[in-house]
Amino acid sequence: MSQGPLASLKVVEFSGLGPAPLAGQLLADMGAEVITVDRAAAPADPTDINRRGKKSIVLNLKTDAGLDAARRLIAASDVLIEGFRPCVMERLGLGPDTCPETLIYARMTGWGQEGPWSQTAGHDINYLSLTGALHAMGAPDAPPVPPLNMVADYGGGTMFLIFGILSAMIERGVSGKGQVVDAAMVDGVPAMMGLIHGMLAQGFWVEDRSANWLDGGAHFYRCYTCADGKYVSVGALEPQFYAILLEKLNLPEDLRASQNDRKTWPEMSDRFADIFASKDRDEWAKVFDGSDACVAPVLGFSEAPDHPHMAHRQSLVDVGGKTQSAPAPRFSRSQPRPPAAPGAVGAETSEILRRLGYSEQEIAAL
Repeated sequence: MSQGPLASLKVVEFSGLGPAPLAGQLLADMGAEVITVDRAAAPADPTDINRRGKKSIVLNLKTDAGLDAARRLIAASDVLIEGFRPCVMERLGLGPDTCPETLIYARMTGWGQEGPWSQTAGHDINYLSLTGALHAMGAPDAPPVPPLNMVADYGGGTMFLIFGILSAMIERGVSGKGQVVDAAMVDGVPAMMGLIHGMLAQGFWVEDRSANWLDGGAHFYRCYTCADGKYVSVGALEPQFYAILLEKLNLPEDLRASQNDRKTWPEMSDRFADIFASKDRDEWAKVFDGSDACVAPVLGFSEAPDHPHMAHRQSLVDVGGKTQSAPAPRFSRSQPRPPAAPGAVGAETSEILRRLGYSEQEIAAL
């Protein structure tokens, strides 16, 4: 069986937090050999899911011997991933200028490698703030609500870091040269907003929260409370799906004509709310099961693996008693290994050093 589409890729990741470790995990899921450079050994932690599929080497980068080992490891790799503030790697003596010309040097930050705020601290909520996206999230009469840390950290961060790495790999196949990938969350989030920017340009989107198609303002694209206090999600954007929604709710078919009339949205939201409040969530799930009305139950984390569709696809798997995602996406031929629990930090130090040409005496000294 194939070990994944990236089985030939060698990645060195400088251990950190946030979107860079997830990028390493996703590459490892696809079969890449990902080696994390860590500062201190630690026991295996089955809850540190971002470490699954990776090997670990512990090096003291404040010593010449540790830096030499790091340079040898980098020279044996295709890709380097780091998520520190700009110039930290340069101060360690491991900046791009010290690396092989063929290396893809992938840098993950919130603000980017340059700019007035490039050296300041921040988190997902801050990076999301500057893009305009956070302003659109939440209730109209309250402060914006951050969408966990999915949008900036992992959408605008991890996914664009990986996109940059794989793009640079394709280009290297033409030029024979590596390059620096500057992945910044404040760049990635706007890149995902093409649809919103288009609707703004058309005058179809207003900057008030909960007043638009996709922000909870439309009665046909929001969540509703059911009789048991649980929720359903409704996403019947297209008129043909909206027609099925009306039918399932026993509402008049002629309401289809006013679907996108914003003046009717508050009243229709109230009507929908009253109807959905008449049955439990799972009762509504049965009503809409198999239909194109675009209605789904809002599941808790513990419920999600047991939903028939999620269970059929095994989108969520149990690894050592810990629920987590299966590798995604899927491939017809190059199937990756099933995920395994993360190992101990530093567990492969000796193995990796031997591979880099160190003798047993040198390994003992390190």
